[in-house]
Amino acid sequence: MGATEEVQGGPAGAGFRSFADGFRATAEEQPERVAVRFCTAEREEAVTYGALEATARAVGRWIGGRCAPGERVLLSLSPGTGFAKAFLGCLYAGVLPVPVPARGTYARQEARIAAIAADCGAALVLDDDLVESAQLPADGGGGTPAAVAPRTVAFLQYTSGSTDDPKGVMVSHGALVHNIRLLARNQGWHSGMTWCSWLPAHHDMGLIAMLLAPLHLGGTVVLMSPTDFLKRPVSWLRLIDRYGAEVSCAPDFAYDLCARKLGEEQTADLDLSRWRQALNGAEPIDPATLARFAERFESAGFRREALTPGYGLAEATLCVSSAAVDEPPDVRLFDAAGLAGGVLRPPGPDAATVPLVGCGAARGLDVRIVGPDSGRERPEGTIGEVWVRGGSVALGYWRRPEETARVFEAVTAAGEGGFLRTGDLGARVGGELFVTGRLKEMISVRGRNLYPQDIERELRSLEPAFHGLPSAAFGVPVGAREEIVVVQEVRARDLGDEGPEALARRARAALSARLGVRVGGVVLVRLGQVRRTTSGKVQRTLMRTLFRAGTPQAFHAVLDPELRTVLAPVRQPR
Repeated sequence: MGATEEVQGGPAGAGFRSFADGFRATAEEQPERVAVRFCTAEREEAVTYGALEATARAVGRWIGGRCAPGERVLLSLSPGTGFAKAFLGCLYAGVLPVPVPARGTYARQEARIAAIAADCGAALVLDDDLVESAQLPADGGGGTPAAVAPRTVAFLQYTSGSTDDPKGVMVSHGALVHNIRLLARNQGWHSGMTWCSWLPAHHDMGLIAMLLAPLHLGGTVVLMSPTDFLKRPVSWLRLIDRYGAEVSCAPDFAYDLCARKLGEEQTADLDLSRWRQALNGAEPIDPATLARFAERFESAGFRREALTPGYGLAEATLCVSSAAVDEPPDVRLFDAAGLAGGVLRPPGPDAATVPLVGCGAARGLDVRIVGPDSGRERPEGTIGEVWVRGGSVALGYWRRPEETARVFEAVTAAGEGGFLRTGDLGARVGGELFVTGRLKEMISVRGRNLYPQDIERELRSLEPAFHGLPSAAFGVPVGAREEIVVVQEVRARDLGDEGPEALARRARAALSARLGVRVGGVVLVRLGQVRRTTSGKVQRTLMRTLFRAGTPQAFHAVLDPELRTVLAPVRQPR
């Protein structure tokens, strides 16, 4: 049985009722301290706490002249210091900031921005030009953050989701401060530290862990463009080195990308010895990624103990649990048959195993493992749905009362209420939380529970052409049973002389043998066809929907005849 543990302050940021109070305290006490630094290959921009506070007041007055308190304002800004100015300006004006991607990028993002604007009823869209215009009247006078209560909504965080139907999570001022204090206490964060990030500000990890937490605690954050990172992954590591950053968060794919792509000549002069916390917040985390990254950058002074796996979600503001600081990741081998049957247990002699990464103990929140249908708490080592209760849990979904009641107001079979249903599956082993997958993504085949990430990992290991490329595994109902389908990206140049059909057939046969169950289909697609969220999570439910509609353009699809009867034709490229 879990126990709620209140977060009473922390190393910094204690005693403040709102995020803005912590920020303003630093602005008054250390106005010359650098708050945000943005770097590109060509230039660098640094903004002090004093200047940022004055700009926030000016932007807040400008917004206040155009929007009523409580109205929603979309923040659609390019990477830089403008987002922090806009977000703080919204808090000063008493309106709700809604982070979204910058406009004019990709068609998918344009559609997402339009959907979010319609859902929240946005009164204004702030872009780079408007923020620049709004801060011109900064005169250092007037304007303070609007008075707030703990349950006052601070901002709307739209989930990436598994479909194109984003939901706005209502994060309150109390939940935001609670989660920042939780992070500060559990991770040892304080005002003397430097954070470094390339994560987009419209992603919850980039927004809260890598921007709002440093600003509330009085630290310095060094930012770079996500595009620059993707083009030159080494630029992230060089920025950590240059500014001696102790903290940097990223999803699993970022660590994998650096470990796979960066050669010795690119990293020969790197010094990563001051990087104390390399947080990995994707779920589930690939143990192989942690091992590769630690081994690859050991020569640069990186310590394995700096790898800090964690688990969280936007509905809990951000963080639910994280591994202990300055200890190596807890990677354990569990019995594969036990996992398929819903139990995490040590493997027997010669048994097939599955490695899982521990996400630490939940401290400051009440976390239970519950039967998703029964509502009964599961015993130690038994897999169930992760339920969360406590000060970091958001208020619900914007204008979705029925879904809010279902997700945020869950009651256990013992009658305890107020729990958030995360939709994630996991178990506790020795007090450590191990996340095994998503409830709605689990595939059931002949009584066995298979997790899509395990299927994807197995497929990528079978063929050199698949290494380092994303795939999406999901179940497709055919009558009373489910068939496994995997969509795998592949480069045209890696298809070889044998062509896509031979590769797909060989991969399907090998994967069926490896899993011990029949795989209904393997579809090879071009790069970029596997949909992912901004944090790199595969959108498997969306991929299943697209696949059944025949949307992915395939190099080749090898499908069981019975499976083809329930699908639209898969289009071949012209």
